[in-house]
Amino acid sequence: MNSTKKQARVAGLLYLLASIIGFFCLAYVPGKLIVSGDATATANRIRASETLLRLGIASELIAFTIFIFVVLALYRLFKAVSEKHAVAMATLLLISIPISLLNLLNEIAALVLVSGASFLSAFEKGQLDALAYMFLRLHGQGFIVAQIFWGLWLFPFGILVIRSGFIPRFLGYLLFIAASGYLASSFTSLLLPSYRHLVDQFAMVLEAGELPIIFWLLIWGAKVPLDRPPLDPAIA
Repeated sequence: MNSTKKQARVAGLLYLLASIIGFFCLAYVPGKLIVSGDATATANRIRASETLLRLGIASELIAFTIFIFVVLALYRLFKAVSEKHAVAMATLLLISIPISLLNLLNEIAALVLVSGASFLSAFEKGQLDALAYMFLRLHGQGFIVAQIFWGLWLFPFGILVIRSGFIPRFLGYLLFIAASGYLASSFTSLLLPSYRHLVDQFAMVLEAGELPIIFWLLIWGAKVPLDRPPLDPAIA
């Protein structure tokens, strides 16, 4: 197996692993804990499923740490195609990592507020429930900000795929579509929140354009054209 194909499959494996863990912590866990508009019910769910929220926090730490290695693997794979676009791709995704990690403090705060700790005795239960709910909602809002960069990094990534010659060009165009979905969802949530649910229905379909590149990298890797030598092992 040539070095290019090996690098592509390593990137695909890491990408898939981070995405699966990310789905658990960003979609499954909030869906099980948050009752929209009901602070008391949400706080009661956290108290009853504290382990689930802790698993969500741990999985977010793992997922975003893995994404650091995903972007490094992709940078190494595409550096020879265009270093300028590879740097842009890596930079835009890496910007989202500290935003996402700091955002975990909102979930940790929610845990503390429902913990029943003695130093919280100055607050009434209803107040604690409302604060816990607020921090979980802030956690969701934090990811709206991070999602802007989840969309932006796909543009240089798509350009690299199209120019590479060792991955089908149509996958690059699908990345452009996915990027548009992320950005549409984020900016609608920030600027026109009343239309968020309507736009998100279409944005989720567009965001699915990111999935094919993950499976292509993992299953088929990358095919180096006959007129293009494999990547220099020293670069790899």
